[in-house]
Amino acid sequence: MLDALLPSALDLARFQFAFVVVWHFLFPAFTIGLASYLAVLEGLWLWTGKPVYLDVFRYWLKIFAIAFAMGVVSGIVMSYQFGTNWAVFSDKVGAVIGPLLGYEVLTAFFLEAGFLGVMLFGMGRVGKGLHFLATCLVATGTLISTFWILSANSWMQTPRGHAITPEGRFVVENWWEVIFNPSFPFRYMHTVTGAYLTTALIVGAVGAFHVLRERRSATVRDANGPLRMANDRARVMFSMAMWMLTVVAPLQLVLGDLHGGNTYEHQPAKVAAMEGHFETQRGTPTVLFGIPSAEEERTRLAVEIPNLASLYLTHSWNGEVRGLKDLPRDHWPTNIPLVFFAFRVMVGLGMLMIGLGALSLLQRVRGRLYTTPWLLRGAVAMGPAGLIAVTAGWIVTEAGRQPFTVYGLVRTADSMSPIAAPAVAASLAAFAVVYFVVFGAGIWFLFRLFSQTPQPQESGPPQNKPIRTAGTTPAPSTQTGPDPRPQAQPAE
Repeated sequence: MLDALLPSALDLARFQFAFVVVWHFLFPAFTIGLASYLAVLEGLWLWTGKPVYLDVFRYWLKIFAIAFAMGVVSGIVMSYQFGTNWAVFSDKVGAVIGPLLGYEVLTAFFLEAGFLGVMLFGMGRVGKGLHFLATCLVATGTLISTFWILSANSWMQTPRGHAITPEGRFVVENWWEVIFNPSFPFRYMHTVTGAYLTTALIVGAVGAFHVLRERRSATVRDANGPLRMANDRARVMFSMAMWMLTVVAPLQLVLGDLHGGNTYEHQPAKVAAMEGHFETQRGTPTVLFGIPSAEEERTRLAVEIPNLASLYLTHSWNGEVRGLKDLPRDHWPTNIPLVFFAFRVMVGLGMLMIGLGALSLLQRVRGRLYTTPWLLRGAVAMGPAGLIAVTAGWIVTEAGRQPFTVYGLVRTADSMSPIAAPAVAASLAAFAVVYFVVFGAGIWFLFRLFSQTPQPQESGPPQNKPIRTAGTTPAPSTQTGPDPRPQAQPAE
């Protein structure tokens, strides 16, 4: 009786991988967009010569270094699990997945590792152009890394370009079809724009927080009357983040629709679980809320909008949408309610992002972008929304693929190593303790950095200084002209 209540080795192995993946993806979801943001900031500084862009660049550079390091460390554990918990899966598909992950190391990780040091520590030691190139290459490396990882994941969702040997192993017949499998372009675009939105929301929240702090503590009035914040760096953060949100959030809705249509074509059971549809019907409604039940084969307490699901899935008002009952039962997602509710969390937060971007544009046109407290507080509250949304999106993607590791071809139950439940439970407990301690401390430190007010610094990168030895006097400063940093002004 007690054994029936305890989780199986398969359940524990799945939960362990989910735990590690969720922790890991939080950091790349932030650093992918942040690397590109840093490249834009440095480019704007070189183009305009305005020190405010350099100040913001330096502020986020130290945050990027910490988040990037935690992402690398958390990603190593994933490869460890392929050998411990999922050795059968690795044996079957290693000829396909292994090279894709290897290409990620060769083309992206080496690129990032080679230029990350120059980006972090090279300002003032190399030329401005070379330092900007290093920043751009690190940003490019994050996008290349995303390319290969998502190609491997997408192949597991929509496998193409392979053959299966009599022993059950996968071998590649066409690398082009493997890499550019049917779901890859849509998943790649959707994930990258999701990462950009995640970064924009975090940057916007930090900028809004400091603008609000500035409004409470030290505001000055310019000659024309309206309030002007003393900290231009926080305003630049907030303004750039809101521009990104205004443009990219609606684009993400379009990309999500394209991705959903592709998923409906290749993984109809996943879409049916996302929508809570058990019956095949025309003029299919969208279920805003309900409680799907695989046992009862229906969604209870459903709140619906007529015909809307047919419209965005088939692009026809009365289009036919397949339900779960019309699909093989052994292809149904293992946990339909999890897929159903995670999808609504993702979509709901996406709509809030569109709303925040639209409201920021309205207040910008009115000249009240920095002086509207409810907008600033809303931006702070939405800070973690991107991380939650991308996590919910990956739950939909991965839980919706179950009960397969390679969709339609390799079942999760047939992919696990011959390992006992107590061993998996022990490693899971160890991971949980270490992750919460190490990454909890790292996240706490990131919040400490977020809370530091961005300060004015030098108008350009520091110049190389001669090494000072004992008994020598430092060379006099060659700086001429007024101090480029803005002077403190009395608050009214």
